[in-house]
Amino acid sequence: MDALIEELDAKLRQWKPDVAEQVRQCVAEIIEMADRDVLDILRSRAVEQEVLDLLDEPETR
Repeated sequence: MDALIEELDAKLRQWKPDVAEQVRQCVAEIIEMADRDVLDILRSRAVEQEVLDLLDEPETR
């Protein structure tokens, strides 16, 4: 976990201020959800992308 924290810290200093702020807000939301034990309702990006891909597929008939 320490490696993850170090990487996040380095990236936050690297990114543009608006991007870094967005990441901080997302991480804060995830921490809050974990504290409330509701992470299971968070949609995974992979699942969301799968749905978007399915919606973008042309209809075949």
